[in-house]
Amino acid sequence: MRIAIISDIHANLEALTAVLESMENERVASVYCLGDCVGYGPDPDTCVDLLREKTEAIVMGNHDYAAVGLANTDYFNPVARQAIEWTRAQLKKENLNFLKTLPFTLEVGDILLTHASPKNPSVWDYVLSQQEALRQFKAFRQQICFIGHSHVPIVFNPSTYYTLNNTSTEQIVLEKGEQYIINVGSVGQPRDGDPRSCYVIYDMEKQTIDYMRIAYDVEKTSEKILKHGLPEFLAKRILTGQ
Repeated sequence: MRIAIISDIHANLEALTAVLESMENERVASVYCLGDCVGYGPDPDTCVDLLREKTEAIVMGNHDYAAVGLANTDYFNPVARQAIEWTRAQLKKENLNFLKTLPFTLEVGDILLTHASPKNPSVWDYVLSQQEALRQFKAFRQQICFIGHSHVPIVFNPSTYYTLNNTSTEQIVLEKGEQYIINVGSVGQPRDGDPRSCYVIYDMEKQTIDYMRIAYDVEKTSEKILKHGLPEFLAKRILTGQ
C-alpha cells in the first residue's frame, strides 16, 4: 500500500491543490497530514475544508494550536503572530472546533505521525541534527516517525542522515530493522531553497520513501498574501523557498 504524508500547508491553497492533484495521479491509498494546516498563508478556511475532505487524519501543528487560541502567541515572532491573529479571524466556527480536536500524535501500523518531535510532541522541538535525532529515537518504538515543522526534508536513522537534493523526485530505500525519523518537508512554505511544494509517498510493501517536488503558482499565492494585508516578508519568502 502506498500512502502520502504532507505537512506545513500554511493556508497555501495553490500549493495544496497542486499536491492533491499530484497524489491523484500517483494513486495513493490514503493521505495523512502532520499539521500546520494554517498560519502564514492567505486561504486558511478553504485549506482546512480541503484537508478535512481529502485526508485520512491530521495531527496538531503549533500554528493550528495557536490559531484556535490554545497557545500563547508571545513565543511567535511578530510576523508569525500577525498571521496567526489574522488567521483566527478568518476561520469559521466549524473549522476552529475541528482544529481544536486534533491529536498531537497518531499511530498507523508501524509508523508514528507527529508534527515536530516524538519525545515532546506538544513542545514543538526541532529535529535538525543527528545529535538531536538520537535523543528522539529513544521516544518511539515504531519503525518510522514522520515529522514536519522545520519545513526542511531530511531523513535520519541512528547511524546517519540524508539531506535531499532539489530534484523532481528522490527515493530512499529503507533498511530492514532500522528505525527512521523522516521530515516530509513543507507543502505551503518550503525552506530548503526550493519554492516547490514537497511531500512524501511511503510504499509499505517496497519499503521506499519517494520525495515529490511539485511546482505551483507561487506568484499567485504571494500576491494574495499582500492583498490580504499580511506581512510583505511572507509574500517574498515563498518565492525563493527560504
